Amino acid sequence: PGPVSIFMPPCPARALTDKDARMETSRKLESAPVEPATPAALDDSPRSRAQRLARHFGWAGPIERKRDTIDWARNTPFLLMQVAPLAIFFVGFSWIALAVAFLFWFVRMFAITGFYHRYFSHKSFKTSRAMQAVMAFWGGLAVQKGALWWAAHHRDHHRYSDQDEDIHSPVRHGFLWSHIGWVLSRLGKPTNFDRVKELARYPELRFLNKHHWIPTLTGAVGMFLLGKGLEGWAPGLGTNGWQMLVWGFFVSTFVLYHTTYSINSLTHVFGTRRYQTSDDSRNHWLFALITLGEGWHNNHHQFPSTARMGFFWYEFDITWYGLWVMEKLGLIWDVRPIPDHARPD
Repeated sequence: PGPVSIFMPPCPARALTDKDARMETSRKLESAPVEPATPAALDDSPRSRAQRLARHFGWAGPIERKRDTIDWARNTPFLLMQVAPLAIFFVGFSWIALAVAFLFWFVRMFAITGFYHRYFSHKSFKTSRAMQAVMAFWGGLAVQKGALWWAAHHRDHHRYSDQDEDIHSPVRHGFLWSHIGWVLSRLGKPTNFDRVKELARYPELRFLNKHHWIPTLTGAVGMFLLGKGLEGWAPGLGTNGWQMLVWGFFVSTFVLYHTTYSINSLTHVFGTRRYQTSDDSRNHWLFALITLGEGWHNNHHQFPSTARMGFFWYEFDITWYGLWVMEKLGLIWDVRPIPDHARPD
C-alpha cells in the first residue's frame, strides 16, 4: 500500500478482534435502559455518610504497603512544582499575570478533559492523525505526563472502579492517596501499553509519551519569553519574564493539578447519584465548574463513551461546548452523543 496521509483518520479498517467484540458488548450494555438510583440502594443515612467521610479522609486501605512505594527523590521535580507558587512573594503581582495564569489554566484544563480524557481514554470522537498529535502535545502542556500514560491509567480506573485495583479510588484508599499519593508512587509510573494498543502504534504519540518534558519546557520557556516581551512592548502592564513564569506557569499548573486531582479524590464521595453504577461515582456542580464539566462524574461512569457529560441544559459542560465548536469547524467528527434513554428523570 502507498503512504498514509497524516490527515487520514487514525484508525483504519481492520478485521474484527476479541477486543472489538468486548467493545461492542460494552456499547450494547450502554444502550440498555437504566433506572435512577434509589435512596435505599445508596444508604445515605447520617451514620453511613459519617463512616464514609471518616474512611475518606483517613489512610484507608493497605496504605502502609503503598506508602513504601513512594520514591521521594525521583519525584523531586513534581514536589518542587508544589512549592514553586510561593515565589509570588518575590516576583510581585500584576493583573496581566493573573489573567494569563487563568487563561493558561483554562486551555490546559480543556486539553485534559477534552483530549486526554474524552478522546485518548474513551475515543468519544474521531479526528485526523495530525490533529491527534496536536492534541497530545497540547495535553502535554498540562504537565500530567503523556497521553498514553494518562489514558492507560484512566482505562484501568474504569475497569476496576472503586475496587482495590483502582489505584486512585478514594473509597478504597482514602483522600490523600487518591488525590496525590498514587502520583508519587512507583505503582503509578509505568505506562501499560496493553491498555492503549490502538494508540501506541503511532510513533509520534510514543515519542511524546516518553519525552513528556518537551511540552512542559515549551510552556515554561514560552511564559518567560511572553513576560520579557510584554516588559519591553508594554511596560505599563507591570510584568516581566520572571513574574509571568511564576504566575503564568507555576501558579497555573499548581491549580491545574489540584482541580484535576479533585475528580479522583472527591467525586466518588461528595455529590448525588442519578445512576446505580457499580462504583460510588457522583455528580457535583462545583467540581463540574472547576473542571469544565468533569464533575458530572456519575453520568460519565454510566455512559463513559459519550463526549458530553452534562446531560441536561442546567448541567454545564464547558468541555462539551468546546468540542461542539471543534466539530463545526471540521476538526473532529463522529462525536458520540448522549444515548436517548440516558435521562431517567
